[in-house]
Amino acid sequence: MSHGYTDTSVMHHILVVDDDPHIRDVICFALDKAGYATTTAKDGNEALDQFNKKPADLVVLDIGLPEKDGLEVCRQIRRNSEKPILFLSARDDEIDRVLGLEIGGDDYVTKPFSPRELVARVGVILKRTNASTPSGPQEAPPLRHGELVLDTAHHSASFAGATIKLTAIEFEILKTVLSRPRMTFNREQIMTAAYPVNIHVSDRTIDSHIRKIRAKLGEHGCEDVIETVHGVGFRLGACQTAA
Repeated sequence: MSHGYTDTSVMHHILVVDDDPHIRDVICFALDKAGYATTTAKDGNEALDQFNKKPADLVVLDIGLPEKDGLEVCRQIRRNSEKPILFLSARDDEIDRVLGLEIGGDDYVTKPFSPRELVARVGVILKRTNASTPSGPQEAPPLRHGELVLDTAHHSASFAGATIKLTAIEFEILKTVLSRPRMTFNREQIMTAAYPVNIHVSDRTIDSHIRKIRAKLGEHGCEDVIETVHGVGFRLGACQTAA
């Protein structure tokens, strides 16, 4: 189901997935009012069909879907896409939040939620990922260190000329350490930089994101993208191809 708009400016397309029609309507009404284009799905299979037909700029995804739950939908989307995902959860449980973010979610909202807060979080995520905002003439130059290049204006990363696919959170973590290559960051500093919305995640989640960054760069021969400083935190490595 799609919702129409009269706004002629560039709009972000949001896929809203929830099995409760009332919640779908509430979310779509709030997003419509904020100027977003929305499509809805009532279950996991329909969500994947909708996303494959027209990949959204962001997915608002309920975890507690029937049959194929939101976590499985996220896993399947992450096989081919890094588009941001905002989880909805009826369970205010740390394990749910950690699992949701570790498998590729970018943020979460716990039910019952404020539609205004949800729209604000959507806006922050889209601003962070620069999903479809045209780059202006004053765009920042790429960040470079060793053979690693991070283009913040176009939200892209490469190592030794090879494109690296990063989630929004992974990109923000890498940008944080790359912007101050001599600094050692503790987990709280990394969390603050990567999650600008008021959100708490565990040390375990930060460590998981860093492991994934290392794995993705490691596939292209970089074994020292982020170094562990025991008892303190993390810092940028040499970012060179392994000998």
